[in-house]
Amino acid sequence: MTDDLIARLAADLKPVRPRAMQRLLVGALLLSGVVAVLAMLMLLGMRPDMEVATTTMSYWTKFGYTLALALLGLAATRVLARPEGRTRWPWLAGLGLLALLLVLSIVQLARADDMMPLIMGSSILRALTYIPIFALPVLLAALLALRRMAPANPTLAGFAAGIMSGATGAWIYTFACDETGMMFLALWYTLGIVIVGGIGAILGRFLLRW
Repeated sequence: MTDDLIARLAADLKPVRPRAMQRLLVGALLLSGVVAVLAMLMLLGMRPDMEVATTTMSYWTKFGYTLALALLGLAATRVLARPEGRTRWPWLAGLGLLALLLVLSIVQLARADDMMPLIMGSSILRALTYIPIFALPVLLAALLALRRMAPANPTLAGFAAGIMSGATGAWIYTFACDETGMMFLALWYTLGIVIVGGIGAILGRFLLRW
């Protein structure tokens, strides 16, 4: 009886394409990223001094930090999407990246005549508003993709997806943001990313349960 039941259940199984899970997750990220870019262009537009900005270290630090966190979040999400998935290195790498940014921030502040603009900037509320807004399409797409997988820890998987999405939203926001302070980046961009991570953890807890 048991052998017959197993045979019937296995009769309709179809082979899964190699790397199907990765393809699904990356595809969701790319499509939702396009939506987020279009939202940025409609709501804010590119910063008008982009040609000059791309010659500065502060711009590329902002660009590289957010992109690296997005890729680390993607790496963590891919692993945590599997039932046996456990990983530490993306989290440790992210913390190391933040520590390096803080060192660069302190160096920049030490060389500045006025430190406060580099710390507080003039657009904290703007950053903390638009980073989650641009992250939202990516987070929703990631959670929908994860629902077709089997994360053993839905809360942590949702958090990883949130960090990936928040960092992607922050990366997209860099094209519109004219802040030059590295401490501004370390504090407020990171806070925006962590906020989205928290939202992802809460949603993941309920949406990704088996």
